[in-house]
Amino acid sequence: MKVSVSYLKSPYSVIETILKINETSCDYLHVDLMDGVFAGTNNYDQERVLNELKLSMKSLDIHLMMVEPAPVIQALAVLNPYCITIPVEILQDDYLIRLIKSYGIKCGLAINPDTPIESLSPFLKEIDLVLLMSVYPGLGGQKFLESSISKAKKIKEFQKTNSFVLAIDGGINAETVSLVGDYVDQCVSGSYVCMADSMEKQIETLKKTS
Repeated sequence: MKVSVSYLKSPYSVIETILKINETSCDYLHVDLMDGVFAGTNNYDQERVLNELKLSMKSLDIHLMMVEPAPVIQALAVLNPYCITIPVEILQDDYLIRLIKSYGIKCGLAINPDTPIESLSPFLKEIDLVLLMSVYPGLGGQKFLESSISKAKKIKEFQKTNSFVLAIDGGINAETVSLVGDYVDQCVSGSYVCMADSMEKQIETLKKTS
């Protein structure tokens, strides 16, 4: 199990949290950026975000919870992230997927708890990652939705004919990750890791699940 750590909820400043995550064995730094329209409160300030993320020694796993992410995709491309994920709910065609991939960056599609998984189907041949949201996007520390287990199982079936990583994000801890460990390749964990006395211990626990 690969682990991507989100710093959305942490007792430390963003910079302190990123520096602490640098010292762990996690695979990616998960970056949640919101516009206050699609989800949560607007937390995207370009200059600040670029300066913060330049401190990361981990590959960046960026999740844009935005209605119009194109300008942000273009701005963040300079960081050469591992992946940029956008909501499947905003797609009318494959323009944004092609935009992300034009920078040599992997493209992910996030799917919200109430969205039918069939909405992914038109794009599965083009993308590199599916991010299954196991909470409603926008707030850290929410409880894992158990309906995500059956959704993960169904999305995994799509991997038989498509090549993508299946990740899950929301309420992920030692208990909940074991519920989906047979289906997902990667998990995103925030408060379970960042609010703990030992980030590394929590990450190691998550990595052992497969």
